[in-house]
Amino acid sequence: MANNKFIRSDLLLLTTAAIWGFAFVAQRTGMKFVGPFTFNAIRFLLGALVLIPIVLTRKNREKKIESSKLLSRYGCVVAGVVLFLGSSLQQMGIVYTTAGKAGFITGLYLLIVPLMGLIWKQKIGWWGWIGVVLASLGLYLLSIKDNYTFAPGDLMVLAAAFFWAAHVHIIDRLSKIKNPLKIAVKQYLICSVLSLIVAYFREIIALDQIFRAGIPILYAGILSVGIAYTLQVIAQKKAPPSHAAIILSMESVFALIGGTIILHEHLSLRGLLGCSLMFSGMILSQLNRTKKVKLLETF
Repeated sequence: MANNKFIRSDLLLLTTAAIWGFAFVAQRTGMKFVGPFTFNAIRFLLGALVLIPIVLTRKNREKKIESSKLLSRYGCVVAGVVLFLGSSLQQMGIVYTTAGKAGFITGLYLLIVPLMGLIWKQKIGWWGWIGVVLASLGLYLLSIKDNYTFAPGDLMVLAAAFFWAAHVHIIDRLSKIKNPLKIAVKQYLICSVLSLIVAYFREIIALDQIFRAGIPILYAGILSVGIAYTLQVIAQKKAPPSHAAIILSMESVFALIGGTIILHEHLSLRGLLGCSLMFSGMILSQLNRTKKVKLLETF
């Protein structure tokens, strides 16, 4: 019976990774009709609306432990702002790169998380450093052009990965004092409002274009933000964070598969080698994590 529960947990995590991976295809497709901030405003609002009924029907299980008033009062606001910055950079960057490349570069947050942890003296071990080297070499092969510069889209997605990593650390601390689903709803609403404000000043918000982007927006909002997040929370009740991180890193593979099948994107042999090195680095970096880090969010 216990083994069945672990298998079910792994299957839920793999489903989550698949939904997130194919979301890169939806995000890129949606950009044909609406601006990145309009897209994010609607999809994060949809994600919040999906979770609100779940929050209202679940019992309040917030842990009553000592914490700073600043963290307790403004933590969700900070999480929402960081989420806004990460999602905005990713959404803008994906316009100028492929869904597959964006998926792999975003996956680097799994390496950046333990590197940021060094600030709090969290050791990452030899496997972690080997993973960093392999992933860095893979990123070079995948994204650096012949003139030794990053493609603009790749650079923005890479910058987004640093915000995703910072977001993981913020959520790790917040989840100890607040209900994870309530955190999700609040940060999604904050991200949606900030995206809408920027969209109002920078983009043309047209209902007909929003309807044309309806399927990508619905997928990214309801499935990627709302349902996939919920599946992850359920699955991680039985899966250790380091184990869950390995399975969730498969989102980069699904992004590549989705980009190839649906968008007919193709990578050169050099690009495929880069993806392989990056994926190997992400896996190796999780082998001897000395500090458990909760991965409660993503795109």
